[in-house]
Amino acid sequence: MMHYCLFETAIGTCGLAWKGAAVTRLQLPETDPDATARRVARSAEPGEPPPAIAVVISDLQRYFSGDRVDLTDIALDLSGVAAFHLQVYQAARTIGWGRTETYGGLARRLGAPDAARAVGQALGRNPVPIIVPCHRVVAAGRTIGGFSAAGGAVTKARLLALEGIPTDFGAPRLPGL
Repeated sequence: MMHYCLFETAIGTCGLAWKGAAVTRLQLPETDPDATARRVARSAEPGEPPPAIAVVISDLQRYFSGDRVDLTDIALDLSGVAAFHLQVYQAARTIGWGRTETYGGLARRLGAPDAARAVGQALGRNPVPIIVPCHRVVAAGRTIGGFSAAGGAVTKARLLALEGIPTDFGAPRLPGL
């Protein structure tokens, strides 16, 4: 049985779903907490987070407050996710705090140099953003690229800035890359 809860962060109300001690979904803030709840509640029931999940929530709250937090050890349950997407997510999890990679660079790391678009599509379906740091993957030409969470590329730019990656959303290139 999957459960979920909402929790407050410096960027708004997030939602987290879990099965046992493994995270199955992280929902970034929507337009209001009810919308966030509707998104994260799919196939899950409200619940009280067990200790391991409470630690994840605390880590995420610290992350959204600007603390440098390593989320690579968080257990994930991504059953039902396509094999290629799992490979993309595993590779993306190696992109450290304050660093970026291009979609094409990530595709090359996976041994599929012509799969930049497929990498982008996989990241667009990422059920656990931030934990799988899809916001750290940018477009060719070092432009910001897309982001499927509410707020789109503006939210992505805010997350990158939170990690100390200077961005100017109006600029054609990300400085410092």
